Amino acid sequence: MTQSPIKFSRVDSAKFFRTLNKRVNSYFKENNIPRTGNWKLHLKTIIMFSLFLTPYFLILTLDISQWWMLLLTVVMGIGMAGVGMNVMHDGNHGAYSSKKWVNKIMGGSMYILAGNVYNWQVQHNVLHHTYTNIHGHDEDLEAGRIIRFSEHSQWRRFHKFQHYYSIFLYGLLTFNWVLTTDFKQTRRYLKRKLAYGKLPSPIKQWSTLAITKALYVAIWIVIPMIFLQISWWKILLGFFIMHYTAGLILSIVFQLAHVVEHTEMPLPDDKGTMKNTWAIHQLFTTVNFSTKNKIVNWFTGGLNHQVEHHIFPNISHIHYGKISKIVKETANEFNLPYHEYKTTRAAIMAHFRHLKEMGTKPAVAV
Repeated sequence: MTQSPIKFSRVDSAKFFRTLNKRVNSYFKENNIPRTGNWKLHLKTIIMFSLFLTPYFLILTLDISQWWMLLLTVVMGIGMAGVGMNVMHDGNHGAYSSKKWVNKIMGGSMYILAGNVYNWQVQHNVLHHTYTNIHGHDEDLEAGRIIRFSEHSQWRRFHKFQHYYSIFLYGLLTFNWVLTTDFKQTRRYLKRKLAYGKLPSPIKQWSTLAITKALYVAIWIVIPMIFLQISWWKILLGFFIMHYTAGLILSIVFQLAHVVEHTEMPLPDDKGTMKNTWAIHQLFTTVNFSTKNKIVNWFTGGLNHQVEHHIFPNISHIHYGKISKIVKETANEFNLPYHEYKTTRAAIMAHFRHLKEMGTKPAVAV
């Protein structure tokens, strides 16, 4: 990853963000409501944790067939993704509650999803939200050599097939958290002294990582091996299926927000300055999808309202449906883009068309 500093333009003669921020603040003040979560989020938290954890206890305590166990691991994967998008995400953005300790607990649910809070906050809150879709800075655009998301990445011959094979790799997202990603990120982020807030001491971070990983393996693999009278490989298979289900859901939702046809992936100029201010940059690099679908809105934790989330990451997702009207009207008023796909299907098709385009061998410049 490139580490050269980047600055965003400070020139916004139209004062877009100042106007938008004033209107959004007025919305919360006039309606006398907090910007954080409410009973709707609290109820959803119970439901998502139930989807995630109830099947686990049913598998351990009930005498059920192995086919039912297999089905329950899929349900656990769905619940796992739901906890990540609705609870962990708001918590680590400080948007779940007005109380810091509540946000810390909810953000800490990352540990039972196989991840690490420090790593996630650096990659997501710092790198992704600050440098959205900027090659070499936004790690969400990095998929090793196997997938080419950006025209600025090196093209390889096998990329011409990526719109076919990528979907099979997406399911490995959270499984990779367990095995390698967190260890590589901790090493890299500590070396670069990156943090969301106070930089943890290396000893504390490595100790936290080691202990939480050990507990994770104990809960999800060792305990089932002790309690269940089935082959060890079947337990590992169920563990993999749970992660693959969650990883597939999370990856697809993440990609639809930024890696589609209508988003830009701009680079800074020779002086390291971006063309637009940070807020306007978000409008060019982010897309909404299926915002009228109540099921998608509810399950994805508002991640289909990515435009609103990127401009106001510290506002709980339960408010995005309301403030989206303000954001869209203000963007139109200032003649700025507001990208959105009407359906999830349209967004998925746009993503894979983008992958196909990025897999085409670039023309040689003359």
